[in-house]
Amino acid sequence: MVISDPIGDLLTRIRNAQMANHDSLEMPSSKIKLEILRILQAEGFITKYEVITDTPQDRIKVTLKYATGVGQKRFPVIQGLKRISKPGLRIYAPADEIPSVKRGLGVAILTTSRGILTGKQAKKLGVGGEVLAFIY
Repeated sequence: MVISDPIGDLLTRIRNAQMANHDSLEMPSSKIKLEILRILQAEGFITKYEVITDTPQDRIKVTLKYATGVGQKRFPVIQGLKRISKPGLRIYAPADEIPSVKRGLGVAILTTSRGILTGKQAKKLGVGGEVLAFIY
C-alpha cells in the first residue's frame, strides 16, 4: 500500500490508538517515522518504540503512554497531535520565528538541515526549517 503522507499517517494512527485505549500499535517503518518517534520518546509522550524486522518491509511497534486519574481511569499523555506542513502546503519557519506550542508545554517538530529536531533544539542551534507537527 502506498501512503502519500507518512507523517500524517503516523499521527493519525497514534491518535486513533489512543482514542480506542490501545496499549500499543504497529505501522510500516520509515526513517522519518523513527526520528519523530525518537523525539516523542525523548520528550516523554510515548513509552517506547521498537523496530520489528519483517519482509518485505520492517514494522514499528509503538507503546503508548497513559496517566492514571481518579478511579484508575487512564488518560493519554498526548492530548493533541496536529500536522502543520502538509504535502499540498508546506510551512517553513526561520530560526527566530519557530512557534511555541501551548506556551512551551507542547513540542514543535521541524525538519532542518541538521535533521529532525524539536523547536527548542532548532532555536538553540539557530536553524529554521519545515514545521512538521505540533504535539501537546
